[in-house]
Amino acid sequence: MADFHIDAQCKESSARSGTLTINNKTIETPVFMPVGTYGAVKTLLPNEISSMGYNLILANTYHMFLRPGVDVLKQSKGLHNFMDWNGLILTDSGGFQIYSLKGLRKIEDNGATFQSHLNGDQHKLTPENVIDIQRAIGSDIMMMLDVCPSGAGQINEWSDAVNLTTEWANIAHKYYSSTEGYYNKEQLLVPIVQGGTDLTLREKSATELLKLESSIYAIGGLAVGEPKEKMHEAVSFMDTMLPKNKPRYLMGVGTPVDLINNVKLGVDMFDCVMPTRNARNGQLFTDKGPVNIKNSAYMNDHSLIDEKSSSKLSTTFTKSYLHHLFKTKEILGLRIATEHNLNFYFQLMKKIRTEIKTNNFINWSKDFINMYNGDRNE
Repeated sequence: MADFHIDAQCKESSARSGTLTINNKTIETPVFMPVGTYGAVKTLLPNEISSMGYNLILANTYHMFLRPGVDVLKQSKGLHNFMDWNGLILTDSGGFQIYSLKGLRKIEDNGATFQSHLNGDQHKLTPENVIDIQRAIGSDIMMMLDVCPSGAGQINEWSDAVNLTTEWANIAHKYYSSTEGYYNKEQLLVPIVQGGTDLTLREKSATELLKLESSIYAIGGLAVGEPKEKMHEAVSFMDTMLPKNKPRYLMGVGTPVDLINNVKLGVDMFDCVMPTRNARNGQLFTDKGPVNIKNSAYMNDHSLIDEKSSSKLSTTFTKSYLHHLFKTKEILGLRIATEHNLNFYFQLMKKIRTEIKTNNFINWSKDFINMYNGDRNE
C-alpha cells in the first residue's frame, strides 16, 4: 500500500501539502508529473528530468503496448530499466485514447477495440489486459481502463461513461486482486471518477468506486472541452466526496493557474503535456505569463531567457539566441524551451508546497495569478 501523509493544511482552502511513498520512493505533494508518452520526455534525458527534482513521470499504456510492445518491455524487466529511470512511473490506461481516437475505436461492454493509428491493425483493450500491459511496463501506479467522454457531451453520454467505467472498475479490481506485481514490486491500481460536469453522476461514480478502497483516487473526464468554472465546480464537489486521507489525482491539467486553482480544491497530483508540447511550439512559461519566443520582438532581445529561473540553460542563453534557434528549426531550441518549462513547473509546485506550509498560500496565489494573467483572463 502507498503511504500518504499530510504535513500541512491550508486554513482558508482545501489545499494541503504532504508526502506519498510508493516502493520506498517518496514524492512531495502537490506534485506535477511530466508526460513521457512513449517512455521519454521529449528532448530530455531521464537523468536531466530527475536532476530538476522530478521523481514521478507519466507514460501511456496504449502507446507502449503498440511500441515497443509487451515482449520487449518484459525482456528489459520493465520501463524503468528500458529508459534508465530511477523514479516512479504512473501509466494512463489508454482510456484517454477512447476519447481522442474516436474515429478509430469501438466501445463494447467488455472493452474497446482500436484500429492502430500506425498500421491499421485491430487491437482490443479490456479491463484485464490493460492491467497485464501495465504489469509488464512495471508501472508503480496503474490506472484502470475507463471511458472518458467529451466535456461538451450530452448527459446520456456521461451517464453511459459512468456506468461502463464502474463496470470495468469492478472487473479490473477483481482481476488485479488475483494477479501478482511484476519485478518484485508493488503496483497500485487506481480507479477514475467520471461524470462530466454533472454532480449527480459524479456522486454516483465516486460512491461506487470508493467501495474498491484504493490508495489513490483519480478525477477524470475534465479538461476535455468544458468551461473552466464547470471544471472547478466538479473538482470542488469531488473534494467533498473523496477521502481526505488519500491523494486525489486530477488528470490532464494544466496551466500554471489551473494547478494553483485546483490545489485550492484539494488536488494532490497533476499531469499535462502543456509544458513540454507548448515548449516545442515556442511558448515559455514565466511568472509574468507565457512568452512566445518566436515573436519578432525577441530577435534583438539579448537579455537572458529568464534570469530568475533555476534552469541553467535559461540563465545561460539569451532570448535572441532562442528566437534564432526556433526560426532556424534547430533541435537545441526545443531542448532549451522544454528544460525551461519543466523547471518552471517544478519550481511552481515547490513554491505552492512552501506557501501551504507557511499558511500563506491564498495570499501568495492571488499575487501570482494577478502577475501571471496581467491583462489576460485564464
